[in-house]
Amino acid sequence: MQYRALGNSGIEASVVGLGTWVTGGGAMWNGVDDAESVRAISAALDHGINLIDTAPAYGWGHSESVIGEVIKGRRDKVVLATKCGMWWDDARGSFHFTFDGHDTYISLRPDTLAIEIENSLRRLGTDCIDLYQCHWPAKEPENTPIADTMAMLMKFKEQGKIRAIGVSNVSIEQLEEYSAHGDLASDQFRYSLLFRAPEADVLPWCAAHNTATLTYMSLEQGLLTGKVGMDRVFDPNEFRSNEDWNAWFKLANRPKVLVLLEGWKALTEKYNCSLAQLVIAWTAAQAGVTHVLCGARTAAQAEQNAAAGALALDAADVAQMRNDALSLGEPQ
Repeated sequence: MQYRALGNSGIEASVVGLGTWVTGGGAMWNGVDDAESVRAISAALDHGINLIDTAPAYGWGHSESVIGEVIKGRRDKVVLATKCGMWWDDARGSFHFTFDGHDTYISLRPDTLAIEIENSLRRLGTDCIDLYQCHWPAKEPENTPIADTMAMLMKFKEQGKIRAIGVSNVSIEQLEEYSAHGDLASDQFRYSLLFRAPEADVLPWCAAHNTATLTYMSLEQGLLTGKVGMDRVFDPNEFRSNEDWNAWFKLANRPKVLVLLEGWKALTEKYNCSLAQLVIAWTAAQAGVTHVLCGARTAAQAEQNAAAGALALDAADVAQMRNDALSLGEPQ
């Protein structure tokens, strides 16, 4: 496993991190087996992953609680990242969505943040969170000023409740403002071979400002593993059935992706790796990318993802994969 700095925080985290959205379960993921989640998290830690990323909104606290149980006795081996700003206790903030019976709001107000930090510390069974990230930026009608949010996060840092501050899903302008009002260590956002928009702005900005990047959906919810064939049908409530979020899952577009992946058979043989490991290694090799978050339902998936953290691709192969992906064009 390779380890890289989380910006200027002084924290070293594994290049491959464990994303735990699926650990929260619920209809969005067509359920989850908690016992298997425990095995997956344990396997990730056993095979060199020390970065675990979660959020209160993942299963309405369930993901954090499962992680809290697993890391008992090994907290010092974990770089623990969670989030704030998605709120469902009451109607404070700006309405975001309704899911699994919860009306959810974006709230980066100091008063709700003060409640959230204590809830996360309790569920995770720790007295300090290594990386505390704003899950989504504030929005109208209650668009909490970034200065107010950062002042509260800096207070948490001074109190020793968090070690570093991160953001997620923000614009360049918001990155600039967060950075101007406090110590910003990281930015988390969607990025993959099939979704390269951050290369135009976010990745260069983060590289220039020594800001760590945590990419998510870099395997496009399993599509880039080669295991989602033409016969795969997703439950209507499951996240992967939302073709507006990822048009490559449409049956009309999947053949292009499958042909692309089949063309990399020689590369998987060259590096003695799976397609998923090849894609993770490609992502980690991109300019500005420091950490790649990968979900895992099973211990085997976690172990395989971890192995990608030691995989170094030749520059020519990295370029070939990019050119191959560019040749797909845009999904229909």
